[in-house]
Amino acid sequence: MTVLDQSPAPVDPDLFRALLRRQAASVAVVTAAGDPPVGFTATSFTSVSLRPPLVSFCLARSSSSWPTVAGAAHVGVHLLGEDQREVARTFATSGIDRFAAHSGWRHGPYGVPLLDEPVAWLLCRVTERVLAGDHAIVLAEPLSGHHGEGAPLLYHMGRYAALQPSTKES
Repeated sequence: MTVLDQSPAPVDPDLFRALLRRQAASVAVVTAAGDPPVGFTATSFTSVSLRPPLVSFCLARSSSSWPTVAGAAHVGVHLLGEDQREVARTFATSGIDRFAAHSGWRHGPYGVPLLDEPVAWLLCRVTERVLAGDHAIVLAEPLSGHHGEGAPLLYHMGRYAALQPSTKES
């Protein structure tokens, strides 16, 4: 008797992308020290654990930033505010010197570039990198950080967006 594999095939990449465009995500810029330093816009940043504190973000292994992030001991994560769309666009643009195009930054601890005036930033020690398909999941432990009071920048349906107050009562 022949047993056939009845498990369904995964969704194709175009459908997968279309499905996930419906999820609103916060917008972060991740930076790492290097020669030159690297930074990229990420919508995959999330908290993982409270005890111990851990965060994660994902990065395509084909990204020009990956070789530096793959060897970095520390990274900066900057949660962008609703008025920082241009910062998000700059760090999402390929083929440019992102730090020359964005002058609002300084060298922080461990040489990690820290951007000026995000809603919040975290300086993190990388604890693990997990290869997952064509990406890597980077786990990191926050060592320090700072937050302001601004509203976050969001990404939804392929566009940057801001929070809108709900007109419905909770």
